[in-house]
Formats: sequence, structure tokens, C-alpha cells
Amino acid sequence: MNDYSFLEELLNYRFQDKGLLLEALTHKSYSHEHKLERNYERLEFLGDAVLQLIVTEYLVAKYKEYDEGMLSKYRGYFVSEQFLSELSKIINLGDFVRLGKGEEQSGGKFKSSLLCDIFESLIAAIYIDGGYNHARSVVINLSSDKIDETIDENRFIDGKTELQKLTQKRFEQLPEYKVISEDGPEHDKTFLVEVYIGGKPVAKGKGKSKKKAEQDAAKKALYYLQK
Repeated sequence: MNDYSFLEELLNYRFQDKGLLLEALTHKSYSHEHKLERNYERLEFLGDAVLQLIVTEYLVAKYKEYDEGMLSKYRGYFVSEQFLSELSKIINLGDFVRLGKGEEQSGGKFKSSLLCDIFESLIAAIYIDGGYNHARSVVINLSSDKIDETIDENRFIDGKTELQKLTQKRFEQLPEYKVISEDGPEHDKTFLVEVYIGGKPVAKGKGKSKKKAEQDAAKKALYYLQK
């Protein structure tokens, strides 16, 4: 696909220097075949650092209840190959990458590692072309909903494990969970669980299973203790 203006629409960013955009989208297999001096690799190196800063800034500003250990774990995931390749699919990035024939035939545009690398190079190109604020705007627009959803649903970090670590470190005790109530019919129950530390109630959580209710209670206890 050669209509890069469509990619710019998806990014909501117009490049002043189209050469930077092409460089960011050029895989080394393509540059080798066409004897080009540049490909995405140098930009990828810069893009990794820019993404680290953008994600760190977002997490620190929005999630004030988490300490640096928790934030570091989240950041590690939100700049990972898995997460960045998912973001690249939102804008169908694979359709715009310039690949050599062999790489294209082997399904290169669907490879997570390749998509992650090209996404990093693309963010670097925006950073060079338009500055940090434009790069940040593109990243946040694409990722903030996914970041918030992941954190809200405890998909990545186990709240119970983190609470256990915190209470052991701070109080030298383990949290205890007690079911306070079970509401609803047998096939559709809602559990209310309370978590205790040192025999004192700290937080309550709800869920469609005891496990989910305990996770909810643990998350709220973490918020309370870290705040």
C-alpha cells in the first residue's frame, strides 16, 4: 500500500518530512534489496526511549496511588512487544511497511516483533518531525483506553500478590480474606469479601466469584495503603 496519507489520517498527524515517514516504515530487507542507505533501525532506537518517557509520564500523572515498583511493572508491559504490536494493529501498520520480497512472502507484516519495531520507529519519526507533544498525543490517543482498561481489570498485575508483598514488608503479616455475603441465585451469585490486615478490616470487594471479589478487595486495600 502506497497511500501513506491514509496512515497519517489514522495517526491524526501529518508529516512535514515525508522522507522520515518512509524511513520509519522501511524494513532492512527492503533497504537491502533496493540498496537504500537507511531503514527503520536507527529510528527504532530513539522511539524506544520516547515511548518509555511517554508511558512513564502518563502512569505517574494518572496513577498516583501506585508506588514506583508497581508503576515499573506496568510500564514494562505497556512498552512490550505484545502491547505495542497490538497498538500497531489498530492502525493496520503492517499494510504500510515496506518489506523485501522474502520477508513479505513469509508474512512479515503480521509478525509481532516486526510490528513492534516499526511502531517504535514511527513514534521516533513523529518526535523528530513534530516534537514531543505530537508524539505523545499519537501514543496516548492510541493507547490510553487500553492502558486504563488493563489496569482497571487487574489483567497484568495480581492485586492479591502485590498486597501480600506490601503487608509482609510493612507489617510483617499476611492479609486475610473473609466472605461477608453472597447475593443472588446459585447460578449468578455476587460475592462480597472483606480483607483484613492484623485483624483489622481494610477494604471490601465485589465479584461474581470469590476469587474476583478477593482481587477487588486487594486492589482497594492497595490503593488505601499506598495513598
